[in-house]
Amino acid sequence: MNTPHPDVDVVIAGGGIAGLGNAYALATAGYRVRVLERATEFTEIGAGLQLAPNATRVLRDWNLLDHVVDKGVVPRRVVLKDAVDGTELTHLALDDQFLHRYGAPYVVIHRSDLLGILLAACERAGVELLPDHTVDSAETVGDRAVLHAGGQQHTAKVALAADGLRSALRARVSNDEPIPSGYVAYRGTLPVTQVSNELADHALRDVVVHFGPGCHLVQYPLRSGEMVNTVAVFKSPAFQRGESQWGAPEELDAAFSGTCEQVQRGLTFLWRDRNWPMYDRAPIPSWVDGRIALTGDAAHPMLQYLAQGACQALEDAHCLVGEITKLSDATEPDWPGALRAFQATRTQRTAQVQSAARVWGETWHVDGFARALRNTLFRDRDPADYRHIDWLYGA
Repeated sequence: MNTPHPDVDVVIAGGGIAGLGNAYALATAGYRVRVLERATEFTEIGAGLQLAPNATRVLRDWNLLDHVVDKGVVPRRVVLKDAVDGTELTHLALDDQFLHRYGAPYVVIHRSDLLGILLAACERAGVELLPDHTVDSAETVGDRAVLHAGGQQHTAKVALAADGLRSALRARVSNDEPIPSGYVAYRGTLPVTQVSNELADHALRDVVVHFGPGCHLVQYPLRSGEMVNTVAVFKSPAFQRGESQWGAPEELDAAFSGTCEQVQRGLTFLWRDRNWPMYDRAPIPSWVDGRIALTGDAAHPMLQYLAQGACQALEDAHCLVGEITKLSDATEPDWPGALRAFQATRTQRTAQVQSAARVWGETWHVDGFARALRNTLFRDRDPADYRHIDWLYGA
């Protein structure tokens, strides 16, 4: 039996960063919001993430940035190095000039800490949070959106699909499937007391990326500098051979066998019992079906090379509330019009980020002459020149 729940303004499928970000933004704008999360509790799996100014400006507007900075770290620089010889190629200074240019800081934070901040904010804002609710299907019925979850019916003026890369609701607008990149990530976080003094001193100040042929390693501090986050990514030969299981630990070690001592030390900080194959999807022009709209990774899953997955989800939430506000009158928002405006604004922006992430990843992983050319171009770059990143971080 499909048991109905009381109607709300917005019902959201998915309680991750995209779902809770949208829920908080909508609730603080005065709307009744319900979030349906398939897990038995609102948690986030993973380690660290990077929040660039295009995301921290949103968090500042939501009065959450101080909480994020308190839980995270504001690094000094983003440093790009060659993974083979360990030399620094260039860096992006995250100093006062950066802050003045973009209006908000660059922050690194544990994924679960960001989710916890959003969850607490949603609770304060009166969002109805329902874990253990898997959304099976969605439909538009007249002037309402209806989500069906385990025999229960949730009706709202609009519904948002924030159910991630493998979104069950994306099929309403596209029949595409996630695209495997052939790369796989290993992650790990360690207390800073368990790492060497040399590495701790470096990792507690900067976001450091080592580029290697078919691989890279990223390290940066978390939790007010109390932990070091490490991510290693490599191209899997087993995937290239068409095998169903790919990215095993022995492939990790082989991929990084020719890298420098600092990278080799970083590999010892990884969890070896789990990994994350990397997928994205091609950009699509439509996110809206009736009164149902995609958001976050359900709309625009991207590879991690620009560190923009969470950032773009927060941008989505900020944009959607802005469009609803613009199209509201004294009685009722133009919900369908707001969804169409949201789609028109966000699809072009996120398609650009998705495509740029793929290109950036290819640049990181080159070898031979291409590696030498890339390194020369990076070494010749003025670290005080931010123009190449204005399109992404700018207001």
